[in-house]
Amino acid sequence: MSFIWFLIIGGIIGWLAGAILGKDIPGGIIGNIIAGIIGAWIGGKLLGQWGWKVSDFYVFPALIGALILVFIVSFILKAMRK
Repeated sequence: MSFIWFLIIGGIIGWLAGAILGKDIPGGIIGNIIAGIIGAWIGGKLLGQWGWKVSDFYVFPALIGALILVFIVSFILKAMRK
């Protein structure tokens, strides 16, 4: 059951990052989940473990890491279109 929560929280964090930046994440729901999980890893490496913990995610570092990831991915995709 914790794996399902892991996917749900990862998807919510990825969706929030896309909503805050106003960028769509390629891949829809799967893209949101991947962005949330990778963003949590990035945020954990950069900022450590602090704040609320929900299903193995520290919410604030995960959200900041997902924001960084979504920004970089959207920048790369925009550059590739030109």
